[in-house]
Amino acid sequence: MDKVLLEKCDGYAVVTLNRPESMNALSRELRGDFVDAFEECRRDEGIRVVILTGRGKAFCAGFDLKELGESDQSAAGEADNTVARAMEAFAGPIIGAINGHAVTGGFEMALACDVLIASEQARFADTHARVGMLPGWGLSQKLPRLIGLSRAKEISLTGMPVFARQAYEWGLVNHVVPVDELLPRARQIAEAMCACVPEVLAQYKPLIDEGFGMPYREALAWEEKRSIASAERALGAAIGARREAVLEQGRREKKDEG
Repeated sequence: MDKVLLEKCDGYAVVTLNRPESMNALSRELRGDFVDAFEECRRDEGIRVVILTGRGKAFCAGFDLKELGESDQSAAGEADNTVARAMEAFAGPIIGAINGHAVTGGFEMALACDVLIASEQARFADTHARVGMLPGWGLSQKLPRLIGLSRAKEISLTGMPVFARQAYEWGLVNHVVPVDELLPRARQIAEAMCACVPEVLAQYKPLIDEGFGMPYREALAWEEKRSIASAERALGAAIGARREAVLEQGRREKKDEG
């Protein structure tokens, strides 16, 4: 998997796109390595969170148009959604550490993450309309729900870039940090997620995602049903002990700040 690097840590993994000379463009080989890396994370029960980033100046420039241009065949054979499906199959949170350009397919990969952190050098662009394709990994549906219909149309119907600070102001990313702080911040968030109860962490992500697609009242009833089912499997003593541990950690942090 030399086109994708996989680093396993305590509870989480870092998946790094590794074609810096080509802005981490999604060649056939890279896409295959990417799917293999996420499949390995999915199979490893010790990996509860994934950080996704790119090596070099770009996060991902989208499909490798040079490779695509070498074929006289329809682009349909290349526009598969194996990358998106591999990310969807991983049950835990995915943190996107956007180090540089996230363009078209790379933008779609970013939107498939659950939390986005951008370096000050990050920029996002949807150039599907400019190169003559329509998105197929969810961009046209996810982006309007994230930043609003009008802003999403501006991005997608012009192809103009959105820089890191504007992305933050529009609610596209959670944080903007200097490039040398990007992975440390992502690791910090991953470690905080790994401190949660593993089975609850895995259940919470679909609770949010699936409920978000429901009418509000239906989602409230669905959440209550899931909550009751979860409570039936939980022991009061264990919950109490975990709560005390959280409070103790808060007391230690407050003491350190003082």
